[in-house]
This record gives sequence, C-alpha cells and structure tokens, in this order.
Amino acid sequence: MSRIKTHVKKGDQVEIIAGNHKGKRGTVLLVNATKGKVTVEGGRPIIKAVKATEAEPNGGLKTIDGPVHISNVKKVG
Repeated sequence: MSRIKTHVKKGDQVEIIAGNHKGKRGTVLLVNATKGKVTVEGGRPIIKAVKATEAEPNGGLKTIDGPVHISNVKKVG
C-alpha cells in the first residue's frame, strides 16, 4: 500500500486561495489524500441538522467544518 504525498498535513496553518471562502486562514484538522480533500478549522462552515439522541439530547442545528479541495489551500507557516 503506497502513501499519497500532500503538501499539507494535520496541524499546519493554511490559507484558502480559491472559492467562496478565499482568504480565510486556519489550522488543518483532517487530510483525506485519497479524495484530495482538507478540512480547515473555520474555513468552510456548514450548518447541519442533528436529530435528538442520547449523545445530543437537544438536537437542532450544528455548525461543522466542511472539506476544501487540497489544491485550493496553501501552507502559510
């Protein structure tokens, strides 16, 4: 099994350089090299409806960080 090399890794500071969220900076939370996606903290917020469960007793709307294509981020520091 070979590894796919990426220019960023978890914990790096990056800036989004393309798309609707251009100019936002944040820390990389997750890298999915096979799909070519990176999740940036505060980079692409998505509002998701959550059903009430034992883990989430209130349910309602929850904001999560969505993925960004790896070619649309550049390493800052």
